[in-house]
Amino acid sequence: MERKKIRAKITRGEKMLYSVSILAFLFTFVLKIFCGATLGNLSIDTEKVRTKIASQQKTNESLTMQVNELTSFDYVKDVVKEMGLAYNNDNIVIVNE
Repeated sequence: MERKKIRAKITRGEKMLYSVSILAFLFTFVLKIFCGATLGNLSIDTEKVRTKIASQQKTNESLTMQVNELTSFDYVKDVVKEMGLAYNNDNIVIVNE
């Protein structure tokens, strides 16, 4: 007896199901790559902003120190002496509310 070769037939519904699952897998793969790239770009931008903030904070601290130095009583006293003015304690008026 000869055996007949049984060929598995794929129905139209199975073909559609396989196609949809392959497309869904490919879409998920592409979406994962796209989201990963976007996330990487956002991380780089975040680090750039943090670096700028740190730099600006250092600049602000430096400027604050300069302001404190320039407004100190000793510095003002030296500038007044250079201009030929004298510090007269009797001319100071204290106003109380």
